[in-house]
Amino acid sequence: MEEETKKGEINDEEAGEKGESEAGISEDLKVMEDKYKRALADYQNLLKQTAKEKEEFGKYANEQLILAFLPVYDNLKTSLDHIPAEAEKAPWVEGIGHIIRQFKDVLESFSVEEVKTEGERFDHNTMDAVEMRDTDDEEKDGSVAQEYSSGYKLNGKVIKPARVAVYEFKK
Repeated sequence: MEEETKKGEINDEEAGEKGESEAGISEDLKVMEDKYKRALADYQNLLKQTAKEKEEFGKYANEQLILAFLPVYDNLKTSLDHIPAEAEKAPWVEGIGHIIRQFKDVLESFSVEEVKTEGERFDHNTMDAVEMRDTDDEEKDGSVAQEYSSGYKLNGKVIKPARVAVYEFKK
């Protein structure tokens, strides 16, 4: 007499097949989960990279506009050097001084800073040497003798190098 399996009961043969199919499904599930995690990680990396690129773009988006205004600012500063001594106390001269300070404040608000040259050693990263001047003082060797035009940085990046004369020690 054959034993009949009741509804819902599994015989040994069916159990073996079910175990093998569950193992295959479990392996497939692990593979799919791994692929999902990798895709999610790639997506998160893409989001971070895109955010970083947007931030970089935003930092330097105004660079061309700022470069267009810098000669105007430099010319205003230079104009004060050419005012006759008798006009130094005139109200219009004070007005130019106020405009220059206001211009400087606006540039600083956009993270623009002037490259310091006065009393500094020549730095090829922030300055262009346009002239070498002989000196008998060995301590002055390699230091800035004169600034011809100001240099500027935008968020720490040099956008216009300072043009300077540099001392060179001659024996």
